Amino acid sequence: MGEKPTDRGMLEEILKYQKEELTEYYIYKRLAGSTKDSGNRRVLDEIAGDELRHCSFWEKQTGRSVLPDKWKVFRYYWISKLLGLTFGVKLLEKGEEKTQKAYLEIAESIPEVHSIAEDEERHEKQLIELIEEERLQYIGSVVLGLNDALVELTGTLAGLTFALRYTRMIALAGLITGIAASLSMAASEYLSTKADSHHSQAIKSAAYTGVAYVLTVAFLIFPYLVLDSYLLSLAFTIIIALVIIFVFNFYISVAKDLPFKKRFVEMASISMGVALLSFIIGYLVRLFLGIDI
Repeated sequence: MGEKPTDRGMLEEILKYQKEELTEYYIYKRLAGSTKDSGNRRVLDEIAGDELRHCSFWEKQTGRSVLPDKWKVFRYYWISKLLGLTFGVKLLEKGEEKTQKAYLEIAESIPEVHSIAEDEERHEKQLIELIEEERLQYIGSVVLGLNDALVELTGTLAGLTFALRYTRMIALAGLITGIAASLSMAASEYLSTKADSHHSQAIKSAAYTGVAYVLTVAFLIFPYLVLDSYLLSLAFTIIIALVIIFVFNFYISVAKDLPFKKRFVEMASISMGVALLSFIIGYLVRLFLGIDI
């Protein structure tokens, strides 16, 4: 074993890592205790055991004991319960990337740290991939519903805004369009999935698509229900659409290890491009038909 750190700066740094390892042990242990799936529970218990061994190693180096960060334990536990186990765990592991690099620097003084860095790498690339979660199996259905709702309804509302110029009427027309489209999308997803899978899977896929579509419709139409200015309503709808795109793509980038920036820019560009084109069409329709409401 390498010599114990005598430099005060290094000692404080190692105490921070010791606290992080202990905190993550409690996070994984608590998640394991609340997980019904035996396979997922085994994976989480294994990661928790590694984290506890790391903490014990650092404790031998520092000769001190530490307490876990209870707020972090609480935060990541509920992030995992509300947004999904895979998302919560991968978000936690992403926060360890800088720590892994720091471990390699410390390994120059304490060679045993190499094994800890290898464990952390194994967590991210091997163990976490073993976690199975239903919501991620149907993420394609969610993407279908959300993408279609964002593109179609943002464009529809932008077109109706200049064609009608009355917020309640725009909301009514958008709501009818949105509900009809969500039912159509859910039915199409059911028929498409049924051809390649079981009846129950097809129903779940349709449900995920329909719910994603309806929720997106509700958020986009909301400004037209509470505001009187049709231009201000459109502005807020555009902002909400961008927020939805940002949050959804961040979730996917973490849970599925996909690039965030490229997907966000692509999805935002398509939705905003369709909205702008529809806005212009709505204006031209109103102008050439001479409709005044």
